[in-house]
Order: sequence, then structure tokens, then C-alpha cells
Amino acid sequence: MRRNILALYVLKLSKWFSLVMPIIVLFYGDHGLGLQEVFILKSVYSVAAVILEIPSGYLADVWGRRKCLITGSILFFAGYLCYSFTGTFYAFLIAELMLGAGQTLVNGADSALLYDTTVHYKKEHHYLRYEGRITMLGNFAEAIAGIFGGLLAVYSLRYPFYGQTVIAFMGIPAAIALKEINLRKQLQNPIREICHIIKYALVTNKKLSYNIMFSGIIGASTLTMAWFVQPLLMYLKTPVSYYGVIWTALNLTVGISALYSDRIERYLGMNKSNVLILLFIIGGYVALAYNLSYAGLAVLVVFYIFRGFATPILKGYINQLTFSDMRATVLSIRNFVIRLMFAVVAPFIGWLNDFYSLQTALLISAAIFFIPGLLFLVLQIKQQE
Repeated sequence: MRRNILALYVLKLSKWFSLVMPIIVLFYGDHGLGLQEVFILKSVYSVAAVILEIPSGYLADVWGRRKCLITGSILFFAGYLCYSFTGTFYAFLIAELMLGAGQTLVNGADSALLYDTTVHYKKEHHYLRYEGRITMLGNFAEAIAGIFGGLLAVYSLRYPFYGQTVIAFMGIPAAIALKEINLRKQLQNPIREICHIIKYALVTNKKLSYNIMFSGIIGASTLTMAWFVQPLLMYLKTPVSYYGVIWTALNLTVGISALYSDRIERYLGMNKSNVLILLFIIGGYVALAYNLSYAGLAVLVVFYIFRGFATPILKGYINQLTFSDMRATVLSIRNFVIRLMFAVVAPFIGWLNDFYSLQTALLISAAIFFIPGLLFLVLQIKQQE
């Protein structure tokens, strides 16, 4: 068990020790891209993830979570290698496709392997604790990387990408070191089986379906907010050297709150946890829209606290409601919802920012995520009655 936990820690570090995130919008701007084009690139990433998400989850269930994690790590490394030595929109497009495919092969497979590892060693009741720790580690890594990324960017916006390529490579030996758990060895009719799992997760099992949709909407909203941080700093004309520091503070906030997510969930229970997550996530958009100043950073801190709670708690609920032989596929359906929603709304939100204002983009985003989020939250609660 220790071997898998440690390897998953390193794998998380290789994906989340992000030197480029605090300055990537600046990097794009340095190459002549506007926010609309930035969101188009990120939509391409999400489209790649959407197309491959569920098949990759099924592949992890039948081919092996370890093999998927190895392949995903290789593609992740190749994507940053491409970024490091190119400078055009279409080259970035290719890099995003590789990163999207790589991340998709990792998504679901890592959490599924973690959960099955805890079950195999009769530590299932500790799953949420380990998931919280891994989430914390990822955000701490991203936080620390933010400082170095910001400092490197002062000298050249290209340097963080060189460093990111080296860090992404670390995921390959970590994935190779993993031990497979509960691998299904018989591949029958993939399309029929995938359709069966999708139908079960989104139609047959109502409780699981509402949890997946709610978790997916919250995930899409937190992902979108992450891409508003740099436009806010640019709006405030923040010095480049501070980008990494601010990014670090926000991700430390996520990491600390994720560490205590299991205690919060035990104290509040499912319904109260979900209500608070929805209210504070959506409320963060509205509050930030009316605080486009450095006071808005306090709003982001609160938002990121609830982002830290949300990820392990909502993934934990989904894991509890599904079976081992379809776990990675079901988690991939959740990621599919996140990426599909982001791919659809991101270009529109970027357009609102470019042609109207940052405030308008934030307020419209709040409405986009609140309406379906409230719907599936109500359905969840009614299902339990």
C-alpha cells in the first residue's frame, strides 16, 4: 500500500508543481493572443479531454490503471516539451491536445487506483483522508511552484516552461513504480460496456447520477475561476513578480482546506456540505465581480477554501456509490461533465471579458453555474427522502 501511495504522491507532484500557471496568460499575451484565444486553447484542451475522458476511464478499468497513468505521464511530458520550443497559436494547439489527452488518461485512473488500494489493504475508511492529503500535496506543490514560476518569468516567460518539462518527466518513473490492483482481464464489447456504465451512472442509479452532475458543475466552476485569477491581476496592473506569490497563497489555501475536508464532511454531512459548497462557490463569483480591487483577493481566498473542501468530498461521494470494476469509468464521467461544460462556456466567457468587461464575465459565469448546480442539489436532497 505504501508503495502505491508514495508513487501517487510523486505523480500528483509532477502534474501540479506548475511553474507555468501563474504566468501562462502573460506568456500567451507575449505571443499576441487575447483572452478569447486563450480560452479557445483551453477549450481545445477540454474538447480533447471530453472526447477521450470516458473511453480512457474504461481503458483504465480493463487495460490497467498503471498503464494508463504511464501513457498519460508520457503525453504530459511531450505537451510541455512542445510548449518549450514553439511560439505560435497552432503549435500551442498541438501542445494542448497532448496535455488534454495525457491528463485524461490520468484523471479517474489515479483516484480509482487509490480507492481500490485502500480497499485491498482494508483501509477503505481512510480513503477520504488519503484523497485529501493528495489534493493538499498537489495544491501545496502548485503553490510553491508559483513562487519559482513568477521569479523565473521575471527573466524570461520561456524559462518556466523549460522547468515544467523536467518536472513533468518525473511522473513517468512514478507511474512505472505503481502496483496494479483489481485489474479486469477480459475485454468483451467495449462500446456496449461503456454505454452500459454511462446508462447506469447517469440514468439507472439516480443517486449516483445527481452526485456526478453536481460534482461536475462545481468542478467546472472552480476550473473557470482559476482562469479568472490572472485576468484580475492584469486588470489591477499587478507586477509580474507578485503573480507567483499570489498564486502560491491561493493554492496553499486549497491544500490546507483539502487536508481537513474529511473532518468537515463528517461534521456537516452530505446535504449541508453540498449546500455550503454551492453557495460559497457561486457567491465567490458575485462577490469578486463587485470587488475588482485588491480587496477581491480576500474573496478569492474564501473561494479557494471551499474549492479545497469540494474536490475530495465530492469525489468521495461518487466512489462510495459505485463498484470497483467501473470506478475509473464513473470518475471519468464526472471529469467529462467538467470538461464538456468548460469547453462550451469558456470561449463565451472569454468573449464577454474581451468585448464587455471582467465584471460582466464573472456575473454571467455565476448564473451559468448556479442554475444547474441548484437543480441537481435539489434532486440530490429529494432522492434521499
